[in-house]
Amino acid sequence: MRVLLVEDEEDLRHVIEAGLRGAGYAVDAVGDWPDADVLLDLAPYSCVVLDRMVPSGDTLDALRERRRRGWTTPVLCLTAMNEVPDRVDGFHAGADDYLAKPFAMVELVVRVGSLVRRAPERTPVRLRHADVEMDEARREVRRAGILLSLTPKEYAVLRLLLLHPEEVVTRSALIEHCWDEMADPVSNVVDAVVAGLRRKLGPPSPVQTVRGHGFRFSGSADPV
Repeated sequence: MRVLLVEDEEDLRHVIEAGLRGAGYAVDAVGDWPDADVLLDLAPYSCVVLDRMVPSGDTLDALRERRRRGWTTPVLCLTAMNEVPDRVDGFHAGADDYLAKPFAMVELVVRVGSLVRRAPERTPVRLRHADVEMDEARREVRRAGILLSLTPKEYAVLRLLLLHPEEVVTRSALIEHCWDEMADPVSNVVDAVVAGLRRKLGPPSPVQTVRGHGFRFSGSADPV
């Protein structure tokens, strides 16, 4: 659940970034397309929020070219250009959704969530393994029917583990998918989040430590 935000208006970029982070997304934010173009080749993104007019020009041209080369990442076009011909141009260039400025942050978050779920690598709205269930639409997690209160990062880590039940998910994979480019891969940030997640899931812990490799979500208890 990593999102790339391309917005040249600094104050608005910070607001959107904070809103998406608060909803549990890892966010990389840049102010122009050339920077975004580099990041898109370096990291996997679940969605791109793309301001149409940036210092380097109309981003629809770049979007059109990437789509021509087979790029499939969902794109939400964010712009003050909201006439019908503008929206039609956006969809023809390959945008998946179009949101006009000014907008409500809650609507942007909902639209991003919808695009992530409809992406080519689709994930179900409900993820379930053993007695843990995640409802993506409601952003709720339950264990044995009991509603849990998770932080955005705990939710993101649990989501990735539930997408790969009984498989080892490495620390580097968790950082890549659940944190942005500012994360420090040598820090104990992943271990701290996993520890908090374990406390909230309660015993017996379904999150197993695979020493020297990472973590595994299993139906059997973790002795650690």
